[in-house]
Amino acid sequence: MDQLEQFGIVPVNFAVLRSLFQNYRFPKDKIAYLEHAGNLIRLKKGMFVVSPKVSRQTLSTELIANHLYGPSYVSMETALRYYGLIPEQVYTVRSMTTNRSKKFENTIANFEYTTVGKDYYSIGIKQQIENNCTFLIATPEKALCDMIVTTPYLQIQSVIALSSYLEDDLRFDMSALEKMDTDIIAQCIETGKKKRILSLLLKLLQR
Repeated sequence: MDQLEQFGIVPVNFAVLRSLFQNYRFPKDKIAYLEHAGNLIRLKKGMFVVSPKVSRQTLSTELIANHLYGPSYVSMETALRYYGLIPEQVYTVRSMTTNRSKKFENTIANFEYTTVGKDYYSIGIKQQIENNCTFLIATPEKALCDMIVTTPYLQIQSVIALSSYLEDDLRFDMSALEKMDTDIIAQCIETGKKKRILSLLLKLLQR
């Protein structure tokens, strides 16, 4: 088995790779060679992921997003698309964080992190297991709240207007609203911003 294959699709930092090649005279040169050969993919300075041609597994952008910058969880359009709630392909992996907002670009995708308060952050996060790996992602309810809370200049004054925003702008699967957990929405209203619009969302769910 290739030495790198043991890491699978989990991002790995430079220190771990250096320890793997500690018997080499210049471990840094070995790592640079593996990157040049396409066996390692650089995510940011000091962090890599093993190429699918070596791991023989499909990379998870959600897992990469968690490791790239944290604490964070995948949310907004990325989570909604993951659950099949919006039809459009998403090209930027969007996450929420309690740290300052940040953006990363690499050959895998564009990654964007938006700051929210700590109390609000902790609501509606689930551990998703995929390919024997676990990543943090917003529940559908929280992803929708995050969209509303972080979208600038969003002016919605009624339940009808909110319904139109979801159906026409986001192209959201409206049938999914029936299954949503209203408790998560209520907690977001208590701790988040744009309480009026979130309250309209709660009313829409309670209809």
